[in-house]
Amino acid sequence: MAFDPFSDERVRPAPKGHDLGEDLSSLSIEELDERISLLEREIGRLREARESKENTRAAASAFFRTEAARS
Repeated sequence: MAFDPFSDERVRPAPKGHDLGEDLSSLSIEELDERISLLEREIGRLREARESKENTRAAASAFFRTEAARS
């Protein structure tokens, strides 16, 4: 996008992500929707990582219960 010295609007660089607690007043509705989508994808990624860790913990717990029962 070319710089227009006669334009009343300032050109803002696109944000790289979202910082928790940042001021949202300067964002457009479209930018807010993009942030919501970004955060929803990140929440999904966090939930998948948590589920994977829960599965690993359950498998380890089951393994050690089985080993203790054999002793």
